[in-house]
Amino acid sequence: MLGRALFHKNTNNRKTIQEEFMSKVKRVYVEKKQPFAVTAKELTEDIKGYLEIDALKDVRVLVRYDVENISDETYNRALTSVFSEPPVDNVYEETFPYDADNSKVFSVEFLPGQFDQRADSAVQCVKFLNEDEEPVIKTATTYVLEGNISDEEFEQIKNYCINPVDSRETGLEKPETLVTEFEEPADVIIFDGFKDMAEEPLKELYDSLGLAMTFKDFLHIQNYYKNEENRDPSMTEIRVLDTYWSDHCRHTTFNTELTDVTFDDGYFKEPIEKSYQEYLDTRKDVFGERKNKFVCLMDLALIAMRKLKKEGKLDDQEKSDEINACSIVVPVEVDGKTEEWLVNFKNETHNHPTEIEPFGGAATCLGGAIRDPLSGRTYVYQAMRVTGAADPTKSMSETLPGKLPQKKLVQGAANGYSSYGNQIGLATGLVKEIYHPDYVAKRMEIGAVMGAAPRRAVQRLNSDPGDIIILLGGRTGRDGCGGATGSSKIHTEESIETCGAEVQKGNAPTERKLQRLFRREEVSHIIKKCNDFGAGGVSVAIGELADGLHINLDKVPKKYAGLDGTEIAISESQERMAVVVDKSDVDQFLKYANEENLEATVVAEVTEEPRLVLEWRGKEIVNLSRAFLDTNGAHQETTVEVDMPDENKNFFNKQPVNNVKQKWLETLSDLNVCSQKGLVEKFDGSIGAGSVFMPFGGKYQMTETQTMVAKLPVLKGDCDTVTMMSYGFDPYLSSWSPYHGAMYAVVDSIAKIVATGGDYKKVRMTYQEYFRRMTEDPRRWSQPFAALLGSFDAQMGFGLPSIGGKDSMSGTFNDIDVPPTLVSFAVDVAKEKDIITPEFKAAGNKIVKFEISKDQYDKPVYDEIMKLYDEIHEMIQNGVIISAYAVEGKGVIPAVSKMAFGNKIGVSISGRIPGADLFAPGFGDIIAEVPADRLDDITSSYVLIGETNDKEVFEYGYDSIPMDEAIKVWEKPLEKVFPTRSHKDTSLLDTPIYDKGSVYVCKNKVAKPTVFIPVFPGTNCEYDSAKAFEKAGANVITKVFKNLTPEDIRDSVKIFEESIAQSQIIMFPGGFSAGDEPDGSAKFFATAFRNAKIEEAVHKLLNERDGLALGICNGFQALIKLGLVPNGKITGQDVNAPTLTYNTINRHISKMVYTKVVSNKSPWLQNAELGGVYVNPASHGEGRFVAPEECIKELFANGQVATQYVNQQGQPTMDEEWNVNGSYYAIEGITSPDGRCFGKMAHIERKGRSVATNIYGEQDLKVFESGVNYFK
Repeated sequence: MLGRALFHKNTNNRKTIQEEFMSKVKRVYVEKKQPFAVTAKELTEDIKGYLEIDALKDVRVLVRYDVENISDETYNRALTSVFSEPPVDNVYEETFPYDADNSKVFSVEFLPGQFDQRADSAVQCVKFLNEDEEPVIKTATTYVLEGNISDEEFEQIKNYCINPVDSRETGLEKPETLVTEFEEPADVIIFDGFKDMAEEPLKELYDSLGLAMTFKDFLHIQNYYKNEENRDPSMTEIRVLDTYWSDHCRHTTFNTELTDVTFDDGYFKEPIEKSYQEYLDTRKDVFGERKNKFVCLMDLALIAMRKLKKEGKLDDQEKSDEINACSIVVPVEVDGKTEEWLVNFKNETHNHPTEIEPFGGAATCLGGAIRDPLSGRTYVYQAMRVTGAADPTKSMSETLPGKLPQKKLVQGAANGYSSYGNQIGLATGLVKEIYHPDYVAKRMEIGAVMGAAPRRAVQRLNSDPGDIIILLGGRTGRDGCGGATGSSKIHTEESIETCGAEVQKGNAPTERKLQRLFRREEVSHIIKKCNDFGAGGVSVAIGELADGLHINLDKVPKKYAGLDGTEIAISESQERMAVVVDKSDVDQFLKYANEENLEATVVAEVTEEPRLVLEWRGKEIVNLSRAFLDTNGAHQETTVEVDMPDENKNFFNKQPVNNVKQKWLETLSDLNVCSQKGLVEKFDGSIGAGSVFMPFGGKYQMTETQTMVAKLPVLKGDCDTVTMMSYGFDPYLSSWSPYHGAMYAVVDSIAKIVATGGDYKKVRMTYQEYFRRMTEDPRRWSQPFAALLGSFDAQMGFGLPSIGGKDSMSGTFNDIDVPPTLVSFAVDVAKEKDIITPEFKAAGNKIVKFEISKDQYDKPVYDEIMKLYDEIHEMIQNGVIISAYAVEGKGVIPAVSKMAFGNKIGVSISGRIPGADLFAPGFGDIIAEVPADRLDDITSSYVLIGETNDKEVFEYGYDSIPMDEAIKVWEKPLEKVFPTRSHKDTSLLDTPIYDKGSVYVCKNKVAKPTVFIPVFPGTNCEYDSAKAFEKAGANVITKVFKNLTPEDIRDSVKIFEESIAQSQIIMFPGGFSAGDEPDGSAKFFATAFRNAKIEEAVHKLLNERDGLALGICNGFQALIKLGLVPNGKITGQDVNAPTLTYNTINRHISKMVYTKVVSNKSPWLQNAELGGVYVNPASHGEGRFVAPEECIKELFANGQVATQYVNQQGQPTMDEEWNVNGSYYAIEGITSPDGRCFGKMAHIERKGRSVATNIYGEQDLKVFESGVNYFK
């Protein structure tokens, strides 16, 4: 039998015996060829410059794949299509060549259980090649350090490259197998004798568990088990209670009763005490004689809203039991008809996780912020990122022991947040990092988001007994268990393999799927209630949806085996939603989820009895009364002693300025004023085709905006409603006086809305509080108390409420505390026509300053400010003010400089204005540009600062600073941390324009062509692309490629085949095909379209029906990897094929690019002007067009080079300012030989009325119209 089996033909896909004997791990190393090795080049510079290791000659970086359970045939196909790209990569099997005598080598892999997007995407890609195989893939990165480096330096480099929180060094030897065998977890422990334990052993048990709760809470629990349950608790119950009552979930610090408040003596005692008295009076007015309400920080934070609501000043707030996000009801006009929409906003911090693992921590910060409005069934369409850090320009040697270097922190966090937002297709409208030395204690990472949906799509219902709870989205691992279970286990080298404590890593493609699903009205409408998975996992996310619940933990889908009941109950794995639906809607909901390629599982049922019951392996491991859960632990009390600000160090005192020119340049180079362009450009600011502002505006894209503005995300129809959001906060002001700091944070956030054209009377706010850790010491409570008094004062003064917020009370490291932080986020709703942009518009206009009034205690005089802001709003409406900027802590000069940079319009300031006045803090003041002939139309008192000039200089009296010098000084401070340039080549190119185009004529005419838009995991431009085609007069079919099971893949191939057969055009949309992994863009797309059936359908469309193909960004990457451009058919790539690879700067780039149409051959460009220059958003990490010289010459000769990157003068250039990714010959778009397949990087679909209004130039190439007209 054995002998025969060796020769047996394997027809049933099971392994033959021979294969069993030979089954082993295959290893592949992939290295970028020298010209494209941008990561290695950057790391070499980092180690030499930042770590100061001169002996290093060069670094090589190789991606290592270990692969198992894969046939030779699939492996050989994957080698050059999945693991590598022939034009840019070298591939080595098993080992790779290096100079062993003069190099040191090490490899790094993720800790077991960590989400590895590269490995995950590789598995999904390989499954496209054969859906019946179950490959196991693990990845690592191998570093080769060439040069004579010492062992000590070797260790230093390793420490720099490995963050032990999520990664570890791995040996170079190959494992026997990649399959992990997980042990069956033991039963959950019961704490025998707990209910009757004496205090001393109970305290010992408490100490051994490493809980977040206090011992007082622990006694409260013992009391409950003794008197109500009459039994001992399980480990899971203790962990669940610890999570439920944690500061994070239940705001225990904010809910601690403040039994006594005393104020120190000092000049500012009177106003602060007066605010406190007003607070007490307001409480009496709101609560009357209610005894269950006590003084606490939470009450102080909410009382202004309660009072204003009582006065009828908050009628637009949505009334609902669900607390997902701040929600207001807004009437909007869609196609001329009025509809009610819900507008949601939310802010979230993720400070601790980001401090220890910057990439994953920051990604999860944004994820957490998004899933709050999303669970409220609104579509999240714009985000803001405000962060706090210490000086990242300091050298590595100044890093505190036990901390990551600030440079590494700020870079990693920016990469994590931007990677997540960019992948899910969320426009980031404003990015600002605030620098203060005390953020070295703990970084601040805030994400604030806007969401919206038509009100008709959202039901707010109660959970009724018999209702079903569905878990949707990602699977469960040990994410975030590190705090509780991970730290309570004894770890050995072996145990880490199967129970590593995880930090959370975001899985963006799954998040995008959730967003797509919830955006469908028919789905949203059958959801009765919803909760996202954050802190506390299943126990909280599902546990909060109803008073009575029976949850079956065995049904919860897991990432890997070996999790015990406690871990499943409290795991904080991301990208999961819990949804309540009526029993009759379950099947329909599961069907919808499958259409969006999402896993959905019934896990719980709502019960009559108000108890939380969790069952695991047939046993109840949690059974708690809702009433006890809702006590939120034992009642905590403290007293407060309020410190007074030092009158002699008053932040508002004007400092004398002797040399204005010197001070001007010094101020521009201040870390909190200087350019953060290299940071901001990492974040996609244009996706959704709704961004009214790009983050930097003007012809030169250098005027930084202070507010983010977006059109409402209406899927069908025309709507002119926009939302605005700004932030206000200065850590230096707050450190002097938390009371004034909070007050002016509110003023600053409102001033920015007013300067953008908003009406202050419609503003709603949400606050972020971030303070040092509180202790028993009454003085520790001074900062948050004083800050909240200040924000209360401002809310009452303006009559504007904060309707939400987030507190984080853990900003302490050893004896360093973060600066007292209260960030105010202001939100407004307006019309497109209300908005003005902040860059100066023309020379010869007047520059004026409107000043707010302050009293003798430097408090804002609210009545006067409101009158001023009303008048400014009116002047903007009437065209008197044509650009405006809110002044902040460094005074007038940063404001006028930034307004000037965008269009390089100079400024002449009157020498009569004292220097001290130009640099004094001016929160709430507004600088405005007014046409000279409209000065008499100004209705408020103002100071004439000067006027704009056409000389590209800043002038003050007889001093002058050339604009370019000022810009250099402004750009320099953070250039080494967030670079904007990676090379010095600025040469201009002399390339031809092809005008001999005889355009291909379509023989198969149709009145209304149909466009097929495929959606893969990671695609995110399908809405914008569909809208552009529908507007141009086409029908659109959008289909999601499902790949959760082999059946899904086969089903999707069939659906794609049928959809292509019905279409005349295939449009490959932009996005991040599987997160641009494994290491290279659009591999997912290209691998799927190499399927024989789909390939045939594409060729029929092109060859038999004269069809067209268009690919933008990630879609262009798909076209080029398939060979549709430049070959016109699916050929794949060989070593000499053109391709798109990593931008020379080795990061994502989001900015507007100028491109020129240089060929008239393509049907796609018939409505564009030959030689015309257009401006469109670019947003990509791999857009650099590279090809052999011969190939490029041929493309030009054939007229296949369609578009090129050009400078302001319309000349193709290698200058990185304009040719943003370093493309050879500045090539931005190419076509197939007959022009019917067209691929380009810039997002021509992100266009529309009032989109990118602070950018100058024509945005519409009319490509979509040309494509539709071709068939007519």
